Amino acid sequence: MRADSFKDFVLDQLGPLPQLMCKAMFGGHGLYQRMTFFGIIHKGRLYLKTNRMTQASYAARGMQPFRPNGKQLLAHYYEVPVDILEDAEQLGAWARQAITPPTAQLMLPFHDHPPTRDVLTHGS
Repeated sequence: MRADSFKDFVLDQLGPLPQLMCKAMFGGHGLYQRMTFFGIIHKGRLYLKTNRMTQASYAARGMQPFRPNGKQLLAHYYEVPVDILEDAEQLGAWARQAITPPTAQLMLPFHDHPPTRDVLTHGS
């Protein structure tokens, strides 16, 4: 499949996502929903952004992180399995996971130690 044909296929599969944009980058294309960068199309493969909660699903299927060349590794972007890619409904669900950060991650503390009393009472 030609690179443009694959890109068009991916965009068709993700068509139901509102405000989907595709921009040339990395020698391939970056996928955005609104202003959120969530995926990469590169050399006939689709990679989606992962987090601590979703990365295991990719790794369990033997998927690898994105390597634009032999020296670089984007460890948070993993290749999408073919069966997911071919099923628009499932691909949409995986894309939404890549776009929306999990609630648990939003509640993680910024530091390894609890906030000081000053931080807890600041602005009271």
